[in-house]
Amino acid sequence: MDRPRHSKLHRCGQLIWNLCIVFVVYGIIFEVIVVSRTGSFNPFSKPVASSNAPTIPEGSLSGGVNYRLRPTTLVKNINDAYAGPRRHVDTLANYGKLLEACRGSATGLEKMRFVYDCLEYLSKKEDDYLFLPSDSPASKSDPSYPAVDTAAPASQTNIGQCPGPVQLFHTYWTGPSTWRVELFIKAYLYTQNLPCSRLWIWLDSDTNPTAVADMMQDKGFARFLPLVERGDITLKAWNFPTRIPLPKGTVASDPLYSQILANRALKSAGSTEEKKIEDLGDGVIIHPDGSEWIEFSERQMTFLPVAVSDAVRFIVLHLNGGVYLDMDIMLLRDMRPLLLTPDHNFAERWAVHSHPGDFNTAVLSLNANSSLSSYLVRGGVRMGLNFHPMIVGRMAWKDGRVEELAMFETGLFDPIWGEFNWGREGRCTVPCFKDYGQAFLGTREAVREEWQSFDGPQLEEEEAKAGVTELKKRDAAPASAAEKIVKGEDGSYGGREYRLEEDKYPPTNRTLENFFRGAWSYHIHNQWAKHPQPNSWFSVAQNAHDGFLSGERTNLYGEKWGGPEIMSYDRWREFD
Repeated sequence: MDRPRHSKLHRCGQLIWNLCIVFVVYGIIFEVIVVSRTGSFNPFSKPVASSNAPTIPEGSLSGGVNYRLRPTTLVKNINDAYAGPRRHVDTLANYGKLLEACRGSATGLEKMRFVYDCLEYLSKKEDDYLFLPSDSPASKSDPSYPAVDTAAPASQTNIGQCPGPVQLFHTYWTGPSTWRVELFIKAYLYTQNLPCSRLWIWLDSDTNPTAVADMMQDKGFARFLPLVERGDITLKAWNFPTRIPLPKGTVASDPLYSQILANRALKSAGSTEEKKIEDLGDGVIIHPDGSEWIEFSERQMTFLPVAVSDAVRFIVLHLNGGVYLDMDIMLLRDMRPLLLTPDHNFAERWAVHSHPGDFNTAVLSLNANSSLSSYLVRGGVRMGLNFHPMIVGRMAWKDGRVEELAMFETGLFDPIWGEFNWGREGRCTVPCFKDYGQAFLGTREAVREEWQSFDGPQLEEEEAKAGVTELKKRDAAPASAAEKIVKGEDGSYGGREYRLEEDKYPPTNRTLENFFRGAWSYHIHNQWAKHPQPNSWFSVAQNAHDGFLSGERTNLYGEKWGGPEIMSYDRWREFD
């Protein structure tokens, strides 16, 4: 049956009618919302305060309070020195025990997913996996090292003396300094044995040839210039090298090239011709003097790795040794026992992947100019300048060399990765995070059930009152005309007292003592544009760092800062 055809006028009228119905429905919904929020049908009425919610006065800051009066904690006596005295400078870590406790067997991986248990072991069983060698301690390996008891400590202008080998820490950065650079450096200063450590920051000079000079003039980095002068920090220009030296004999011992060399030796036996450069392919070159190199052709140099930092870590460690850390790593404890171990070749597992070649190299340590480091560099070149850790790791597994690089579990360096990938078993960590953004959050109930696995004693809380130390710092800073502060007779600013119940970012019972205790680091996983909200976990870390570097608090080992004055973290006005 054919449908009747209506005139254009009828269809136009129908459209207008339908639009009227829509406007009426939306109007009713809007009025319901207005009445529920203001108690009036007038859409311009101000909201009525709930009897259960605090009244937030007009014009107040940060959700109803003056941020200048906000306390930084509710904990009455913060235990800053929660780790106890720093271990002896010769202390080593037993890799086997760390692997067994946090992984289980190499084939069964029975403990891999139980991160809480791993952290419990790391934090409470240090005497089981940290030890002093009975013979040949590192401090006695070179007669030029000062005695442990007489080594000069660090001062404002001198980094001090190390009674043993100095460990190199490497990281890579491109662009201007940000608060993430500041967080990385301050966490390093807060945790490491500074006379025995050096931080090298590699700056991308392929893209920006003046990167080092620019950083030295960077306003954000200016606070660390005294440490550059003292020797703690060195800014290094990263240019992808045209050739890389290899240990003599490593190419000949590599099955990939040994047969080629043997065949060439047979052909040239008895020859009186002058030796020439031998090109074995994949950029591997043996010079007439016997030196071995990886050399890059002009064509290869036009196709540098997309992920430059993947290549930087392998090449830098091959040339210099030490440990490489991504800039989004926040150090939590002293790395020296891990790095002083003679064969300190390690990385971490990629989440809870079970394949023995699935490495993550956000934290990577290699001995310099070693058979393993040269093999990994050659492998990355062989893979088309692809140094992605899972590519290099699977190559090592296929070639039967994967066991030379210890694969630590995520509990050591990235304790919530298993949680994030739904791979965790057993109890949640302390704090219990479900995603990587939670460490930035400071609003009420931002991190739900963060204490669900905490079994320790309840921390004693104090009355929420303004932090005097914080006020002194901010009073001393010159205020701009737009931010002029008027202090009332009652000690408040603008005549406004602080009320905890009105604070959008209230102080909490969070302390670094309970931030993934036992882990050597926390991996932030990018999130470069984020800033920490007041009283978030990162805010707690910032307060601890600044308290230590100002001399008002100790670090986790009970040590006082004796170095140059370092500016505190900037305030994020977006949370005022």
